[in-house]
Amino acid sequence: MKIIECVPNFSEGCDSRTITAIAAVFKSFPDVQLADFSGDADHNRSVFTFLGKPKDVLSAALAACGKALELIDMRKQAGAHPRLGAVDVVPFIPLGTAKMKDAVDLAHSFGKQLGECFGVPVYFYAFAARKDPYIELPDVRRGGYEGLAEKMMCMKDIPDEGGEKFNAQSGATVVGARDLLVAYNINLASEDLHLAKHIASRIREKGGGLKSVRAIGLMLKSRGVAQVSINLINCKETPLKTVFDRVEIMAAEGGAKILESELIGLAPKCAFAGTTPEYLKLKDFDKHRLLETHLKHFQALKIKK
Repeated sequence: MKIIECVPNFSEGCDSRTITAIAAVFKSFPDVQLADFSGDADHNRSVFTFLGKPKDVLSAALAACGKALELIDMRKQAGAHPRLGAVDVVPFIPLGTAKMKDAVDLAHSFGKQLGECFGVPVYFYAFAARKDPYIELPDVRRGGYEGLAEKMMCMKDIPDEGGEKFNAQSGATVVGARDLLVAYNINLASEDLHLAKHIASRIREKGGGLKSVRAIGLMLKSRGVAQVSINLINCKETPLKTVFDRVEIMAAEGGAKILESELIGLAPKCAFAGTTPEYLKLKDFDKHRLLETHLKHFQALKIKK
């Protein structure tokens, strides 16, 4: 069975009414499974994870993103996490018998329809990229929302879909097709933002650190702790334990300890190779944070139908 996982990220993590309204849209589509969603006030960001057959995922994604574009105004938005627009990034991931081409085709169809229906500039990234400089998400998002209007005036940075007019309320959306990714945060028992940024610069692959690791240092103002925010783009190559151990050593060198770690969304079992959630000081973890739990459930439901 061809299954697509979609993980839209919205630039709203403070207003629970907005997050609930977006979740309600996903729940109104009986043929997709909303596996997880959460909002973070410091990041001012919410992340949703849902599964379904390609055509069902396309319909649910368009409807939910439409609701988000209606409710989120980037002119009033601020947060610690990098972002380009109200519907910031929408990746499609092939599961089951689906191939990457299926995810790419779906990304292109979604991006085209999002641009046409809502007047939102769309950039494609990862396997769906149409420009070589825009394969990596950080490269697409460079300059952020604040620099978007000027960015769009450059010939090389013209959006792939949605026209060339800057949309002040919605910003732009980055749409892609990619492999599984683990979004993982490590919170330090410290307010030392400089230390968090230093650790992030040392562990990310582009800085000569761990393979398949992207990382930034952030401050969680509401809690008074510094965070190393990590995207692990290949957990078979670099599992969570490797990242945790490296951060723990470097934190100790800076006179700090790890307070806890957290997953944003789901993670596959392979990410936990050689370790346990307890070892990782992982908060709020149970079997429902594993991708395989939801994949198995979705497949069982479809077989029964």
